Amino acid sequence: MKPGSPAEDMGDVGDAAPHDEARPLWARVRSRLEAAGFRPSRRLGQNFLFDENMARAIVRDAELGPAATVLEVGPGPGLLTVHLAPLAQRLVCVEIDGRLLEIARELCAGFAHIEWLHTDVLASKHRLAPEVVAALPAEGPWQLVSNLPYSVSAPLLATLCDLPNPPARMTALVQLEVAERIVAAPASPDWGPLTIRLALDYRASLVRRVPPQLFWPRPEVESALVRLERLAEPCPPSERERLVPLVAHLFQHRRQALGRLLSQRAGRPRAEAVLADLGLAPRARAEDLDLATLRRLARELDP
Repeated sequence: MKPGSPAEDMGDVGDAAPHDEARPLWARVRSRLEAAGFRPSRRLGQNFLFDENMARAIVRDAELGPAATVLEVGPGPGLLTVHLAPLAQRLVCVEIDGRLLEIARELCAGFAHIEWLHTDVLASKHRLAPEVVAALPAEGPWQLVSNLPYSVSAPLLATLCDLPNPPARMTALVQLEVAERIVAAPASPDWGPLTIRLALDYRASLVRRVPPQLFWPRPEVESALVRLERLAEPCPPSERERLVPLVAHLFQHRRQALGRLLSQRAGRPRAEAVLADLGLAPRARAEDLDLATLRRLARELDP
C-alpha cells in the first residue's frame, strides 16, 4: 500500500472535528464541501458515489494489476480515488471543478503518485484535451476507472478508442441508459453507433447495477458499472475509417430502408448490387444488421 492515510488527512480540514476518525469518510467530506459553500452542478453531472462498499467493489471489478496506470475522469472530492490510489502505481485524475480538485487533493495528500489535472477531459466532442493526452502512456497497458459524468460518458469512451495507445480495459460507472447502449444487441432499440464503435475494439459487459440512493445528490435514474476489455484482434484502422461514417449515416435514419440510404451514398446501381451480393433485401433496415454484416457492407461499398 502506498504511504499516507487519507482518512486522517480529512480529519482536520474545513469545519470537521479535528482527528475525528470515528466519523464515516463521507461525513467528513460532506462537512468539507459545506464549509466551502459547494453546490453540485447539474450541468457538470456532479453526482458523487458516497457509498464506500460500492466504491471498493468497483475497484475490485477493475482488476488492477500490480503496476497499473489508471486514468480517473471526474474524481470529484476523491471518494473513489482514495480506494484506487493504494492499488495503482500511477494515477492520473482529471477534474474540471477546481473546488472539488482542492478537496480531493487534501483527501489524498498521502499519495504522491497521483497526478492532478484541472481541465475538461475533452477539448471537443471527439478530441481529448492536449494535457490529458500528454499524461497518458504512449505505450504499454493502462486502464480507465471512473464514475463518469453523464455529459461526457459516451463521447469519452468512443474517443479513448481512437488513441494510438488505447486503454486495455475501461471500467466505468455510467447512467443505466448509457450502459444499455454499450452492451446492446442487434435489432434492439439501444443498438446503434456507440455500441458498434466500442464493439469494434472491445468486449463489453454490464457488471453491476447501482441504485440512485448511493449518490449525492440523488439522481433520478439508476446507474450501472460497465467493463470493456480490449479485443486481442481489434478492428484495423483502415476498416474502422470506412465503417464508422457509414454507421453514423445509416443510424441517423435507422428506420429507413437500406436500399434508399445506400443509394444516397453510392448510387442506386451500386447499392442494389452490394445488397444482392450480401443477400440483403433493399427494404432491410440498418438497426437489424449485426456487426459482422455491417463490416461486410462497409468493405463491399468501399473495397
